Amino acid sequence: MAKRHAPLTRIELLQGTLDLIILQSLRWGNRHGYGLLQIIRTMSHGVLQVDTGSLYPALHRLEKQGWIEADWELSENNQRVRVYRLTPAGRKQLAVERSKWEQFSTAVAEFFAAPPPEEA
Repeated sequence: MAKRHAPLTRIELLQGTLDLIILQSLRWGNRHGYGLLQIIRTMSHGVLQVDTGSLYPALHRLEKQGWIEADWELSENNQRVRVYRLTPAGRKQLAVERSKWEQFSTAVAEFFAAPPPEEA
């Protein structure tokens, strides 16, 4: 029998998905904001287009939660950039976010797997 979870609100789903993507991207290595936008675009084959108006508030939210940290560094072209990295707490939160995503994607996949049960 499948384990039941509390339903996710639309905002939780959207923020949780972006959080998951950011945390996973930082799991692969430290990145500045523009680098995160590039990896999201590349890994999604251009399907996900996150704008800076969504990315930077998410980064600040994740930093405030203690899931990521950032330091100022010089880029390859000598510009100051904030480079973000995953914290140990962020690695734990990544596991939580992945679980939420698996719950959501499994629920949606059920619609494609079999016809609905007959109503009693």
